[in-house]
Amino acid sequence: MKREMIDTRAAAEYLGVAVHTLENGRHRGGGPPFYRVGRKVVYDARELDGWLSERRHTSTSAAPQTHAV
Repeated sequence: MKREMIDTRAAAEYLGVAVHTLENGRHRGGGPPFYRVGRKVVYDARELDGWLSERRHTSTSAAPQTHAV
């Protein structure tokens, strides 16, 4: 199965967040998993789906209080 690798700009658009948000997540931790290929940073689209699914909630009172991406 072929991986669909996308750059930071495309990943931010896919997730509906700012590029800066992903950059902060890489620096501070808590963001989606990423790969560094030379100087380029890429994300696996399937891993973005998994990361996003881990953050699914049914109410705001049940959501954990975190400050990470």
